[in-house]
Amino acid sequence: MTADKGRLLLLGMVAALLAALLFLPGLPGEFVFDDEPNIVGNTSIHLQELDPSSLLQLIGTPQVSGSMRGLPTLTFALDYWRAGAADPATFKTTNIVIHALTALALAWLFNTLLQIAGMGPARARWLAPALALAWAAHPLQVSSVLYAVQRLQTMGTLFLVLALHAYSLARQAQIEGRSGRTGLMATALLWAIAMSCKEDSAQLPAYTLALELTLFRFAAADAALGKRWRKGYQLAVLVGMGLYLFVVVPHYWHWDAYAGRNYSTPERLLTQARVLCLYLWQIIMPLPSHMPFYYDWLQPSRDLLHPWTTLPAVALLLALLGSAWRLRQRMPLFALGVFLFFSAHFITSNVIGLELAFEHRNSFALIGAVLAAGSILGTASQHLQLRPLAQAGFCIVLMAGLATSTLVRAHSWSSNLLLAKAATKAAPHSARAWVQVCSSEFKAGGGNTANNTRLDQAIAACNNGVMLAPYALNNAALLIVLKTLKGSVTHRDWDLFQHRLESVQMSWDNQRAPTILTYHAQHGVKLDREQLLKALSTLSRRARLKPFQNAQIGYFVMNELASPDLAIPYFVAAIQGASPLDPFPVQLAGELREKGRPDLAKRIEHLAITRANRPAAAPSPP
Repeated sequence: MTADKGRLLLLGMVAALLAALLFLPGLPGEFVFDDEPNIVGNTSIHLQELDPSSLLQLIGTPQVSGSMRGLPTLTFALDYWRAGAADPATFKTTNIVIHALTALALAWLFNTLLQIAGMGPARARWLAPALALAWAAHPLQVSSVLYAVQRLQTMGTLFLVLALHAYSLARQAQIEGRSGRTGLMATALLWAIAMSCKEDSAQLPAYTLALELTLFRFAAADAALGKRWRKGYQLAVLVGMGLYLFVVVPHYWHWDAYAGRNYSTPERLLTQARVLCLYLWQIIMPLPSHMPFYYDWLQPSRDLLHPWTTLPAVALLLALLGSAWRLRQRMPLFALGVFLFFSAHFITSNVIGLELAFEHRNSFALIGAVLAAGSILGTASQHLQLRPLAQAGFCIVLMAGLATSTLVRAHSWSSNLLLAKAATKAAPHSARAWVQVCSSEFKAGGGNTANNTRLDQAIAACNNGVMLAPYALNNAALLIVLKTLKGSVTHRDWDLFQHRLESVQMSWDNQRAPTILTYHAQHGVKLDREQLLKALSTLSRRARLKPFQNAQIGYFVMNELASPDLAIPYFVAAIQGASPLDPFPVQLAGELREKGRPDLAKRIEHLAITRANRPAAAPSPP
């Protein structure tokens, strides 16, 4: 290793270490939101023995998060094995290490890109780690690093950075007249590894195209090779456009609302203009109060003027892209940064019916933002003829500001209650944030007991959620549970919940609200039986429930409410929606006979036989 590379390695390691230290106030932390199904409740990753058979079984087990995320899933299992349990501190510490390694790799990538853009090696050696630290120390990263399940995203980012560095070295070699074959093979391998982390790593060709449009410009010492690169990318763009227009769009496009969402495809696309501007605002104004973590309060754009901010957001993004295109030769790093930012959001801000906004989607996109911002600041300092000392002082102040915001935000992740309270201040209309405050207070006070020491605080939080988030049901449902425990529940509380259950859009969150009632009823809370039955009936009528959901309701009504007759419609819906080969009807008939109801058992058996003879019969909800 040369002296220059040794200095770069040392500076990169310092940047990585400083970045890691900023996230330590978030330990030990707790699991939150998607951590529950993917880690805490995912028994397939609860690795007890570190042996080949256990690892093979883990790799072959379908995961809640998807089938293309095997590498992070394996590391989840190793963390569980190391800790002997689902320990938040263990999982989050691994995330911090991954983030630090990415910062180190990014310093090397930035160093290569800066020198390709014409910067001298000595200056690039200092500036590259500084840019990597700016990326790693940005407070927007907190919800990627300290959100355990988002290792899916951060590991993908690590291997994408390594793949881009390998590609850059390979192309630089070809421009200098060398083969570059080894680097391209490494790029392909690292891309495959990134794809095993998260599906949006498929965007690597868009990132390499951005490199070609700005820094490499399809050049090579061999003119014929350069021509092949240009034609290859032209063909790839045409194929990609064809797949997008004729495969992806027809598959995902919905003129009506997506299932479990309150927006259609055109509305989602319009809304993403506002969402991307929101991300840019969070990047350039990195205050914790601008980053609430929960975005369920965000209303979709119905057209270009509703809300009115939609049209200006579209205009701003088009202007930014147009500027990058015009400046791709004069300011290649700025253009590259803009192209990387937009490319990173191409999948999540497109036609797939995902949630409107999540901060972790900026894990890679922030690389582009840092490059673009760094290019603008560098150009400005040249025009202003700032001395090196002044430039260094500005960088130190900027880094100190980022570090302070990240420390503050990381501390709020040290407990779910602190996180939720910070979220309610940043987004007071977030139903999820208020539910988390309420449930955290409830848990801290002792759970399902009338002697819960924090019952009043939990009730107050739920009341706030009911008033400030009228589009949601979970706060109203949890409020009924808490007031029932306290003995203060009223008909007005139930009437409000039932009215909203009849009128709000049945999002995925709202569909879960009645199960809050059934869960606590199963754990000893004496909820009103008739009101429960009414709520479950409304849910089954208004929501598109899956067979297992109907079966769960049926078992609750049969066993907890001791009403087998009233449970039958839910079982019928479950059987009609399930496969004719499903053994569920036989099992259910046996259970009904054990309860002394052979009449209901015969009805279920008859339905199963009829269903087997008519496999295409459409399910009918109760």
